[in-house]
Amino acid sequence: MMIAGSVGACGSITRGTTEPITFVSEPSGASMKTNMQYACAATPCTLEVERSDEFVATFTKPGYQPQSIPVKTKIVTKGAAGFAGNLLAGGVIGMGVDAYTGAAMDHEPNPVIARLRPAGGLRRGPAANGPGM
Repeated sequence: MMIAGSVGACGSITRGTTEPITFVSEPSGASMKTNMQYACAATPCTLEVERSDEFVATFTKPGYQPQSIPVKTKIVTKGAAGFAGNLLAGGVIGMGVDAYTGAAMDHEPNPVIARLRPAGGLRRGPAANGPGM
């Protein structure tokens, strides 16, 4: 019982409870803020984010429409030896610890990419002139 308890959080140890997430905008140089207090002054940027946090990233840049992108968490289904190791060493207790701490989670999307549109509804092509022009 003592052994299972000591190795019960394999993912927490091997993967950690934070994950680097990269934020990119096209064009670059946008500011990015989230509803979870994560922010960067100019894209591209990379921030360490709690694995269990879900949030909305909002990109803003003068002359462009703001864009908000939801970032969700998902349970890792492959490539997570630490979480899979819980089945052998920590069992259900270890899996529970990893789920609680977020060590079993990854963020999606990562990287978070915003393709900003010019403000003012600029359009190109025949429709830009309107009907009959």
